[in-house]
Amino acid sequence: MKTATPEEAVSLASGAEEGADERANEGADERAEPLAGPIARAILTGFDRHYALFRYNAQQAKGRFDAGDWHGIQRLARERITFYDLRVAEAVNRIEYEFRSEELGEQAWQQVRREFVALLAEHKQPELAETFFNSVSTKILHRSYFHNAFIFVRPAVATEYLDGDSPVYRAYYPQAVGLETSLRQVLIDFGLSCPFADVEHDIALVRQAVIDTFPGGWLPATDCQIHVLKSLFFRNKGAYLIGRFVNDGEITPFSIPILRDEDGRLFLDALLFGTERIETLFNFSRAYFMVDMSVPSAYVQFLRTLMPTKPDSELYSMVGLHKQGKTLFY
Repeated sequence: MKTATPEEAVSLASGAEEGADERANEGADERAEPLAGPIARAILTGFDRHYALFRYNAQQAKGRFDAGDWHGIQRLARERITFYDLRVAEAVNRIEYEFRSEELGEQAWQQVRREFVALLAEHKQPELAETFFNSVSTKILHRSYFHNAFIFVRPAVATEYLDGDSPVYRAYYPQAVGLETSLRQVLIDFGLSCPFADVEHDIALVRQAVIDTFPGGWLPATDCQIHVLKSLFFRNKGAYLIGRFVNDGEITPFSIPILRDEDGRLFLDALLFGTERIETLFNFSRAYFMVDMSVPSAYVQFLRTLMPTKPDSELYSMVGLHKQGKTLFY
């Protein structure tokens, strides 16, 4: 009987280990097949909880603004910073406990990823959900970088034309009803409960500022429209109305800060016109905005028409979605 040399013995042992690893991976992959769908749904449930709390935070900001509760607004801004990491940790704990994810091989995540993409077909925040999937899966697999078979290196779901059940902005037609009437309706539609100090005086000043800003005065064309995002942007002690004039095919960005006077009444502080001033408002040296968005990609697309030189990573960050901003940046 021939005795194996030391080299042959090492080779045989190595082959046995590789065979055992392959059988273990096959077993893990077989086990993953019925679990892929439930795991994908569990991750999406974790994300949906995160985004529901994110929106509720922004919705609360409106009530705090109406009440003049500035400390409350600052508290909301601080709390929001921890939302994402807490929800990721919750999702990781659930998947590790319910599905014994440590027993699944890396190949199994390809199938989980495919199931997850299928769940995003009608989702309103697919790009954010993909980033959440990456955060959860990398923590479970204990890696800082993965091949694109396991995570979303590039978006799997397009958001370029994604919108909600209705457009994210309201359209007004000053050519039909007049500029002053349109501006008044813009303020009414936001439904602020706090009274204005002198809203008619403010509207008259805004109307005159519009006339003075346009070369040759305000001459509305037949296609003249005012588009205003449906949600106010809250930051510190201000609420910001964000919109654009569309006149004869030309887009002019604008913003109107709404503040409270010493008696707690609202007033329109200024009319910020043009891309340069809007970009200053969205500068990184300032705090993030709190804004309620059902379809964040649609808000970012609208903002891109106002600030075409700003990358999407900055726009997502400025509306409080800093994790998505980092994802796009890297």
